[in-house]
Amino acid sequence: MTAIPLSETTLPALPEAVRRPGYDRAAAGSGVVHLGVGGFHRSHQAAYFDRLLALGHAGWGITGIGVLAADRPLHEALRAQDGLYTLVLKASDGSIEPSVVGSLVALLLLDDDPEAVLAAMAAPATRMVTMTITEGGYSTDKSTGRFRLDDALAADLTGPHPRTAFGLLTEALRRRRAAGTPPFTVVSCDNVESNGDLARQTLVEFARLQEERTGDGLADWIAASVAFPNSMVDRITPATTDEDRRRLTAETGMADRWPVVAEPYLQWVLEDRFSDARPPLDEAGVQLVADVRPYELMKLRLLNASHQVMSYLGYLAGHRRVDEVMADPLFAELVERYMRLEATPTLPPVPDTDLAEYRRTLLARFANPAVSDTLARNCAEGSERIATFVLPVIREQLASGGPFELSVLAVAAWARYAAGTDEDGDPIAVVDARSDRLAPLLRHRDPLAVLTVGEVFGDLAGDDRFRRAYSQAAALLDRFGARTATARTLGK
Repeated sequence: MTAIPLSETTLPALPEAVRRPGYDRAAAGSGVVHLGVGGFHRSHQAAYFDRLLALGHAGWGITGIGVLAADRPLHEALRAQDGLYTLVLKASDGSIEPSVVGSLVALLLLDDDPEAVLAAMAAPATRMVTMTITEGGYSTDKSTGRFRLDDALAADLTGPHPRTAFGLLTEALRRRRAAGTPPFTVVSCDNVESNGDLARQTLVEFARLQEERTGDGLADWIAASVAFPNSMVDRITPATTDEDRRRLTAETGMADRWPVVAEPYLQWVLEDRFSDARPPLDEAGVQLVADVRPYELMKLRLLNASHQVMSYLGYLAGHRRVDEVMADPLFAELVERYMRLEATPTLPPVPDTDLAEYRRTLLARFANPAVSDTLARNCAEGSERIATFVLPVIREQLASGGPFELSVLAVAAWARYAAGTDEDGDPIAVVDARSDRLAPLLRHRDPLAVLTVGEVFGDLAGDDRFRRAYSQAAALLDRFGARTATARTLGK
């Protein structure tokens, strides 16, 4: 039997078991521009806007922008399918629930037509710009939390067309102001603490640098007129594999060039603050709240930091997937105790949330083999992720006198992993933008040499308690290996 290729014209031929858009996509309209279309955006924000369109709220479709050259293959696959794709929810019992998402109503690549991208962002119909540009995309000095002009943004100051998310945002807002069009709302959907505040800082500071050439006062207008609501986003979304494609075809008869797979769990907490039109996202299940920070810290320090705690130690001990780590009683205990004893005491009360139940839910989610990700993917860009997710827990525990030994062991395991060889001497394919700078420090005889990287460790490099704990953890790893070092740190 020939598989049915997914497209607008083949939707009626899909099996009844596959949910598909029940709304008129041609009439949906684009009210949202998203920068950085990838797996997570398609499993998360696009799914919420698909729900919104299904509820009859036209005008909230998405124009997806590929900002990087690496975005081309995905965009070409989606264009061939008229922007449609299958969201495949994978339950822990192995069953799947496929549904076709239709909220991506237009797709543009910056490399192909930067003017078309800016026109979409400047269009009066665009009322929100959302983005998933990763933790490292905000041009921030980790040691100070302040704006730091990086090479990409520096190039945008003089280049003929903006090439970065913040360069695009600045130029689009400049055009809207000149045309008398209300500003859009900027929504960061990255795993960064106070992501809206950080996006505001980067955009205003970059616009201020441009003013040295333009003198147009745009930075103050952005600061006064544009809303940057903080948000917390959550759904485990592993990379799509060829096996995922084959199984979808086998069970549905449908051929999808690039489906996205995810766990059933879904959460989006968004600050109720908008520049202009307010989408009724609460009707689609988004939690619109006055203060996102408690939810944000809960997720960053329990989910994201736990991925870091388990991944370097688990990889060094021979595991390669998250579910494998969680099936190992030693590392399952490591994650549970880290969350309960070290991370949770640093959290404020979270409205309408039982933290003990949230931790139990996380342990079950991590153990779900159907959506298990590779440890190598969790370890990618480790210097950025350790600084973002784990070191804040250590700082707060140092300030309060609480325990932080498990967190420090994870940091030392990151350094051991990032040095590029495992415990058997085999090479590790380390992915980290700071690799060239880190390599000589990680191979230095003094394990404390790596602490001199200020944008990662900041003030912790001068804290004697942290230095002692780190030195002890590094020595444990070097002498005994990850498994025994973990057991000894747990008191076993």
